[in-house]
Amino acid sequence: MLVVEDNIEVGRFATQILEDLGYRTTWVVNAEEALEKLGSDGSGFDVVFSDVVMPGMGGLEMAKLLQRRLPALPVVLTSGYSHVLAQEGVTKFELLHKPYSADQLGRTLSHIVRQRPPD
Repeated sequence: MLVVEDNIEVGRFATQILEDLGYRTTWVVNAEEALEKLGSDGSGFDVVFSDVVMPGMGGLEMAKLLQRRLPALPVVLTSGYSHVLAQEGVTKFELLHKPYSADQLGRTLSHIVRQRPPD
């Protein structure tokens, strides 16, 4: 799982929860680094879990790019700024509102992983 989160505390929290839930994680601090890690085929990653509001390219912009480039790779977005999400019309991606609990994150990702078609 690729975690994209610019806030150090939130990034640590998210990766710890995910590892406790049994996911292998790679954490990057911005969308540009995420795109570099994913490369042209996204191999090694089952899901991208990304903050929406980040410096540079935002999570929604990255998610839309990934949807075109790697349509089979699910993207879960998270944000504490519901007004930003409303303005952007986030409907094509799974969304988790901050603050989220370990249980909420686990349920959301379990649902996404089950829906993903086999490689």
